[in-house]
Amino acid sequence: MSTAYERGWSSLKNGELQQAAELAGFAVLVTTDMNLKYQQNLGARRIAIVVLGTTSWPRIRAAAAEIVRAVAQSTSGSYTELQIS
Repeated sequence: MSTAYERGWSSLKNGELQQAAELAGFAVLVTTDMNLKYQQNLGARRIAIVVLGTTSWPRIRAAAAEIVRAVAQSTSGSYTELQIS
């Protein structure tokens, strides 16, 4: 597991980021970009996408078990939106 920033991918746009992650062998991309499904052709991707419904780190941290579950249940090319309150 690593972040886009740690990989030097922070300047990549979503389509480029998805492609880079796939080429690097990642199976799942976790993001907070709720507009991703409107901006990209997700059907052309093998990588699973899990979208977190918040950018709030304290909320994300509190929902860690739920996020892990969503990642574990994802399949190639799947798209999951996880609402976090």
